[in-house]
Amino acid sequence: MKLLSFQHDGKVKFGPKVKKEEAVWDVLEIAESYGETDFPKTIIDGIALGLDFVEKVRKLVEQAGKDESPERFKHAFTAIEWLSPIPRTPKNVLCVGKNYADHVAEMGTDAPPEKLMIFTKSPTSIAADEQDLPIHDDVTDQLDYEGELAIVIGKKGRNIQKQLAYDYVFGYTIANDITARDIQTAHKQFFLGKSLDGSCPMGPYIVTKDEIPNAQHLTVATKVNDEVRQNGNTSDMIFKIDELISEISKYVTLEPGDVILTGTPAGVGKGMNPPAFLKRGDVVKISIEGIGTLVNRFV
Repeated sequence: MKLLSFQHDGKVKFGPKVKKEEAVWDVLEIAESYGETDFPKTIIDGIALGLDFVEKVRKLVEQAGKDESPERFKHAFTAIEWLSPIPRTPKNVLCVGKNYADHVAEMGTDAPPEKLMIFTKSPTSIAADEQDLPIHDDVTDQLDYEGELAIVIGKKGRNIQKQLAYDYVFGYTIANDITARDIQTAHKQFFLGKSLDGSCPMGPYIVTKDEIPNAQHLTVATKVNDEVRQNGNTSDMIFKIDELISEISKYVTLEPGDVILTGTPAGVGKGMNPPAFLKRGDVVKISIEGIGTLVNRFV
C-alpha cells in the first residue's frame, strides 16, 4: 500500500493512493461517513497499529469503492497540498553516515567505519515531495544532495534483536539528506549543517513493507537537472537494515513514526571534480524502485 499525507481544505489528512489514478482516498472522510469512530486520526497513530491499520484502511477503501458515489471520497493530486508522509517525527530524524564504501572513498576519508555512525536532523527540516526548498545562500554556498532509502518504524522497541528487526519496520520512503558542507566543516559536527529548514524532504509515499519484499536490493538513483549523479543499490550498504535497527535500539528507544535514513551512495556534489553544489533553480529527483520519485526545486 502506498500511503501519503496531504492537506485539503486546511486540514491535515492521509490515505492510500487510488490504484491506477492520480488521486488519494480520504480515509478520514470515509471513516467518518461510515461511523468508524475508533479509526486513527493521525498517520503516526495508524502506524502504531501496524498491519491492523493497513487492514482497516483496505476495508474502508473497499467499502467506499462500493458507495453510490465513490468519487466524493477521492481527491485528485492536483487538488491537494502534498506533505511529507510523516509530517513530523516523534524525535529527530535518525541518520546513518558513511554507509556506502564508494561514498566514503569519494569524500576522501579513510577506510569505511568499523562502527555505526549516527547523527540526527531536526524535525523542523522535514519537507514534502514537489515542495520548493530554500537554497539558504545567506548561510551556505555548499548545499549538497544525498539520495537515501528511509525506514519508517512501526512499533516501539529497545534492544531489538537483529533477527527480529524487520518486525519493527512499517514501511519505506525516499529521503534527501540535504547538507550544507561548509557549515558541517566549520562546526566540526553534523547537526547544524544537516538541519536547515527544508533539508529533509521525504516522500512521495510510505510504501508498506509487504510491498517491498527485499529492501536490501533496491536501486537508488539521483538526478540533478536530469543529469544522473547517483546510481547505487541498497545491497551495497556497509551496515544492513537489520543491523541499523538493532544497533540504534541499544541506545535509543525506537517509536512508531521514527524515521531512519540509511546512508547515501557515491555521486554527491562534494565528491565531484570540481565539486558541484546546488544552485537556485536546480531540480533534484531521487528515485527508488518500488517507491517512486521524490522531486524538489531549489529557490
